Amino acid sequence: MSINEKSNLAMKKIIALLTLAFVAPFFVQAQGLLDALRYSDLQVQGTARSGGMGNAFGALGGDFTSVSINPAGLGLYRSAELVFTPSFGKNQVETSYRNNSMTDSKYNFAFNNLSYVATLSTQNKSETGLVNVNFGIGFNRLKNFNSTSLAGADNMDRSYLDYMTGNANAGIMDEFYENLAWETYLLWKDDETSEYWHDLDENHSNYGQSQRKSISRDGYVNEYSFAVGLNFNHKLYIGASIGLLDVNFKESYELLEWDKQNKIDYFNEMQFNSHLETTGTGYNGKIGIIYKPINALRLGASLHTPTFYNLHDFFRTSMYANVADENGEMGNFEAKSRYSDYDYDLETPLKATLSAAYVIGKKGLISVDYEYADYGSASLRRGGNGYNFVNENNEIAEAYRGVGNLRIGGEFMATSNISLRAGFENYPSPYNTNAFGANQPNADSKLNVYAAGFGYRTGGFFFDVAYRYSVQNSFDLMYPEPPTDFYNMPEMVEFNSTKNNVMFTLGFKF
Repeated sequence: MSINEKSNLAMKKIIALLTLAFVAPFFVQAQGLLDALRYSDLQVQGTARSGGMGNAFGALGGDFTSVSINPAGLGLYRSAELVFTPSFGKNQVETSYRNNSMTDSKYNFAFNNLSYVATLSTQNKSETGLVNVNFGIGFNRLKNFNSTSLAGADNMDRSYLDYMTGNANAGIMDEFYENLAWETYLLWKDDETSEYWHDLDENHSNYGQSQRKSISRDGYVNEYSFAVGLNFNHKLYIGASIGLLDVNFKESYELLEWDKQNKIDYFNEMQFNSHLETTGTGYNGKIGIIYKPINALRLGASLHTPTFYNLHDFFRTSMYANVADENGEMGNFEAKSRYSDYDYDLETPLKATLSAAYVIGKKGLISVDYEYADYGSASLRRGGNGYNFVNENNEIAEAYRGVGNLRIGGEFMATSNISLRAGFENYPSPYNTNAFGANQPNADSKLNVYAAGFGYRTGGFFFDVAYRYSVQNSFDLMYPEPPTDFYNMPEMVEFNSTKNNVMFTLGFKF
């Protein structure tokens, strides 16, 4: 990607930001706001025991999920352990756009966790001082991107071509966007006035087309951890870990507009396609502590360094049209952009967690985690062509804020072998209420997770099951709007996302 490409795409982003508070248009290729949040706002998905208790394991430990929250929890292991956690779920998205509702869903199967913990006891028979040193290696899934959605409506009074025409008249003919419309006879230029126009807006009388937007996302963020935990006197536990992150993200969009009522001259349909793939790796470090002032109470604290990602974007767009050419003859026309590759770095926010857990004899426990992260401190670095992302980082600082994530969980021992669990997680919206001179529609786009599960333990074998229900509401533009429509705000698409997920953990102690 050249400097000119970066400049043109930055101009397109600024126009969209000024047009409607902050809803980053899904067609923008340039790295920026969405990338910073996508790989910073993560929620650990480890074992079924942890998942069934709302992942409130910062002070509990004894579960490999805790390595991604507070590595001091590794010190609470008293024996070696091998665990494996597959999961199966359904992601469903219901959209509302111009009083029209559409629903799409996707099933997915994943591996959330695979880990091994080794315990090394010291020669301290009195169990004072350093009692044991534990080592752990494995991975926890931090994010699952898999989802599909549909949004659309009939009898429109605006078009995505309005945005392209506005950019063309502003001197922007980007090869990934406006130039495709030009090559497929969707954009026209008046030789007398040198103004660009399109058939749907001729004399402001030819709208009324139908629109549909489809979105498909796939991929994950996995964290591979190498951790050590120390146990002092069975009262103080200290741990540290190094995490290596693997990123794989794919996102495809299709925007279709067609003359359903067969009343628009010289236009039958158009389709714009955008495909983005992001791959990369990252690394971070974590340190933590757990202290038991009394045997029933555990207090924990941990600090996560920023994750330092090196990312690679692969991007292309295409456009198809069934319209009239310069001779007025209807035909099919197609244009494709070149493949664009771009390397860049991303630094995510520092995170800190405070935790507390209370063990109620041998009957159960309750646990709470509070995690803080300032998403406005994320920053893009070292673009592959020397680009420094100064403007993008200023936008990140203005659009995002610091939030406190809450995780609560409990466990009840129904019998000596069977335990029942429940949990709740609340992740507030990372968007500022106001930014870029206006209210942000996603300022209340919080994520809530409700969880329940059970576990069975006998001898050196255990089996855990968890069910997790996640719900989130958000807003986005159907497509970018031209700057001339600043006082004629478009209706936004409302996305109601729900996820139903079942996790299974098989574990062996030896």
